[in-house]
Amino acid sequence: MLICDHAIREEITGKVSLIGIFGVIQGSLFPVRHASLCVYANLSDAQGHYRLRLELVRGNDMTVIGRGEGNFNVLDRMLPAEVLFELQGLIFDRPGRYEFNLYANDEYVGRKSFDVLQLTQSAGESR
Repeated sequence: MLICDHAIREEITGKVSLIGIFGVIQGSLFPVRHASLCVYANLSDAQGHYRLRLELVRGNDMTVIGRGEGNFNVLDRMLPAEVLFELQGLIFDRPGRYEFNLYANDEYVGRKSFDVLQLTQSAGESR
């Protein structure tokens, strides 16, 4: 799984371009709102119908702070199955480690961790 600013799926070829892959979100005042992001997952060895669930978890206490679900069909287990989750308006109440956990039919598939950091003023800046 990868986290990025934007994902574009080319209409004719179906190829996915990930724009602005990142692992850190920064904010100066908390709670901080992150306008939008995409979570990209490339699933292998899957075939059939799946109910996918993506959970946003605060790492220090494993509290689920967000959740989304959707249906997904995979026709051929020999081909990669690419899933895009487009998320808007995420709110992080404090700095720390967070993660996205992915489940298929309530079975854990994988996770992607990232950090939310508080920006600090440098010594030369005035308040």
